[in-house]
Amino acid sequence: MGEQKRKETSNTEFIFGKKNYKFMLIGLGFIALGFILMSGGGSDDPNVYDPSIFSWRRIRLAPAMVLIGFGIQVYAILLNPNKDSKS
Repeated sequence: MGEQKRKETSNTEFIFGKKNYKFMLIGLGFIALGFILMSGGGSDDPNVYDPSIFSWRRIRLAPAMVLIGFGIQVYAILLNPNKDSKS
């Protein structure tokens, strides 16, 4: 009896709205792409120097993509999906 009453009174609303989850997925995509861009460039032989580890893509682009992704995540969390566009 108590279990059934608890199920009836439970609130099934999500914390975030559909718009929030869209932005979270976009942010997650940016973060994943940034880490993918950072990967590679290593060498199996430690005595061989490979200058590709210092490429523009790994030093500038990939960290920027990760930071942009984290910024999008913060925006997605702070976004109010119930706010009307007519203020």
